[in-house]
Amino acid sequence: MHSSTKKAAEPKRLTKNGKVYGDLLSAEEKKKLVLQKKKAKKAKKVRQSAQQTIPYVEMCRDGICKVNSRLYTKTIRFNDINYQLAQNEDKTAIFENWCDFLNYFDSSIFVQFSFINQRTSISEFKKQINIPEQDDEFNDIRSEYSEMLQNQLTKGNNGLIKRKYITFGIEADSLRMAKAKLDRIETDILNNFKTLGVKTEPLSGYERLKVLHDVFNRDSAARTSSRPLPSISAKASASRWARPSAQ
Repeated sequence: MHSSTKKAAEPKRLTKNGKVYGDLLSAEEKKKLVLQKKKAKKAKKVRQSAQQTIPYVEMCRDGICKVNSRLYTKTIRFNDINYQLAQNEDKTAIFENWCDFLNYFDSSIFVQFSFINQRTSISEFKKQINIPEQDDEFNDIRSEYSEMLQNQLTKGNNGLIKRKYITFGIEADSLRMAKAKLDRIETDILNNFKTLGVKTEPLSGYERLKVLHDVFNRDSAARTSSRPLPSISAKASASRWARPSAQ
């Protein structure tokens, strides 16, 4: 008797130049694969607004930013190091202190330097470099020096102000744990900059949002309000007018 059992059809294989590369997909398998790709594409969250592109979860008033579930950061603004005009011995000391400063950051500390050129008005420049008068006989020298600096800035800045920032962060299980570590790191950074003779300014939450706002709105004359920002609108305020125009 002949067996009525039929052998299962062997899958077709892709052969090219005498080499077998694998099984060919059937029409049904191809259809399933296309559907899976479409589902995976829909599952990805597409950022549709400027607020959604700003990568942070929460901004605190004291300047601590919760970037994700575990990363917390702070930012310090700092000025230039007067290196070119220093004597050779001073240059060596500055370079060694700068190396020590960079070596302070180990693998547990996230660190990022940002150098941002922003358009500003001449009046803002004058306020920054103005030397206030004092109750002595040197006010004429102060006035002359301030005027010289203003003339030099007006010639060379092209309406731009150059600001420098260092952002540092650590991973922690909670904001309370992160705050203690960040405050200690901030103190060390400020002391290192002081050794280098650099003026620094830790940024508050509002000031960090203002930096974001100015980056998103480089050509806008509008600026964020001096009033406290509600938590629900902080990102909206930072990115206001930054949405792309309708095509």
